[in-house]
Amino acid sequence: MPYQNSTNFRIRVVKDIVHLLLVPPLALSLCARIAHVHLGWWSPLAYLLSIILAGVMRVQYNDLAQRREAKQLGARLIPRVVGKWPGNIDVMLKLRKGLSTGYIYQSYLELFEEYQCTTINTRFLWMDNVISMDQEHCKYVLATGFNHFWRGTAQKERLESFLGDGIFNRDDEMWKTHRTLARPFFARDRISDFELFERYTSRTLAILSQKAACNEPVDVQDLYARFTIDAASESLFGKNLDTLSGKLPQPGSASSHERGSTTDDNWGTFTKAFETLQQINTIRARIGQIWPIFELFDDKTAPYVDTIRQWVDPLVEQTLEEKAAAKRAGIQRNLVDKTFLQHLADSTEGSLILSSIVMDTTACLLTYVTYFLALHPSVAKKLRQEVLDVCGDHPPTYDNIKKLKYMKAVLDETLRLFPPVPLNQRQSRPVSCTLPPPDPTFPLECQKPLYMPKSTTFFYSTLLIQRNKALWGPDADNFDPERWIDPTRLSKYTSNPTMFTPFSAGPRICIGQNYAYNEASYFLVRLMQHFSTFSLAQDAQPSSSLPPAEWKGGRGRMAIERVRPEAAMTLFVKGGLWARLGQEPVSADFP
Repeated sequence: MPYQNSTNFRIRVVKDIVHLLLVPPLALSLCARIAHVHLGWWSPLAYLLSIILAGVMRVQYNDLAQRREAKQLGARLIPRVVGKWPGNIDVMLKLRKGLSTGYIYQSYLELFEEYQCTTINTRFLWMDNVISMDQEHCKYVLATGFNHFWRGTAQKERLESFLGDGIFNRDDEMWKTHRTLARPFFARDRISDFELFERYTSRTLAILSQKAACNEPVDVQDLYARFTIDAASESLFGKNLDTLSGKLPQPGSASSHERGSTTDDNWGTFTKAFETLQQINTIRARIGQIWPIFELFDDKTAPYVDTIRQWVDPLVEQTLEEKAAAKRAGIQRNLVDKTFLQHLADSTEGSLILSSIVMDTTACLLTYVTYFLALHPSVAKKLRQEVLDVCGDHPPTYDNIKKLKYMKAVLDETLRLFPPVPLNQRQSRPVSCTLPPPDPTFPLECQKPLYMPKSTTFFYSTLLIQRNKALWGPDADNFDPERWIDPTRLSKYTSNPTMFTPFSAGPRICIGQNYAYNEASYFLVRLMQHFSTFSLAQDAQPSSSLPPAEWKGGRGRMAIERVRPEAAMTLFVKGGLWARLGQEPVSADFP
């Protein structure tokens, strides 16, 4: 059943329970009374059987209706999982265990290989739930068939307390309004604010230099997160949250979470809350439509949302006060002089829009770039040489960055193997549609399109698509920036650009992608000017975050990984990425 109320999941799930568990017995009781049949002691068993029979009839009717509609559309049903237990519960439990303990999305890949398809309907608890690693289907959902899909009611319900009315959690006119408001702040003359990047890059490099001088390890994942949030808070909100001045995590800290050791200060509280919110919402998505049953009396996100709001609300309140003061004074601010938050305040009366939280994916990108530089010294050497040839020891300009072809290749190759949002979702609108024939990953017996049921969640894995050997060649699991430079290899992408979508595609493509590229490029230039060697500090890495021994016998990247890639709503390195950086002598006037 489709979601009816995205803002109150308890009302929706109570309605579902009444419909599923109370209506059949009530109907049976009414029929028995009309027929003057006294059930007596058989009543409990009869009521139970009525619930089961109604459920079976509902499933069979929906299945028949889908087959009939698919035939009318000239399509075939999406391949379905067939488990040994009712409702595919055995497959659901196996998949959940694999996602929790195995290599990232390996369980999904094995499921696709078992059924020899790239899009599959899991039918957990007899409910349609589509998962895909098919490039053609994702292209259709995101771009060519955009109007048949939306974020949907399922996501709104699951993320309402976390993202509220934000751009990531709305559709249609509300989404268009958000995008129109945000677009001016990601134009070239604003995203190229390299003076701001320089301020926060310099502070971050000072910390790294101090650690390098003492040969101490540092959790670069935590440090890059601080760098991006400080830069973004000033750029977009006009206020530096100053997380770089806080205490840094220490190796072996007793206080730890999935992303690494935490600090006992405001930043540590914020990161734990943000991570927990992502984990809760990921678990909700994996449970599916019935997740509210487990939170009927306690919204698990509530205390962590309160923590986030302690950070966000002061920015919102200050901006609204400034708006009111400017209005009283008859002052109209120019777009160039306003921060993103001020612009939103001037463009809407609703403070809920202002409270939307945007996760900066630049930190994830920089973390995995550093990881690859540690694994591939030759890449680090070549990248550093290009930086010195183009920029010398000076801060890069916008034109400098455009000339750094190898750096762009390193960034794209990192995004290909480790996209910051490795799994995303859409939902079909309340009218069924068809997906085009699948991509050539597996042999096709039938070229018919696939029937996509109405109001059905469609999960797609950017990570699996961007590692698909059928699309990228037999070396798809290898980190090789040259694939973005060699014309023959690059032609695979240029002839089929939607096989690389780390920033999504179509009308909802990320408007902040150029900001992310510029910020990452600027930071990476300065990093390579300062440091020449990168190594993983596995002596500082928490033992629970190291790859298990059995991974060495696995396939693809699993066999060579030196850390544990994990994902909630976004990608991260479990336990943090602890590294040691080696400094290169620099000139006296180099900051």
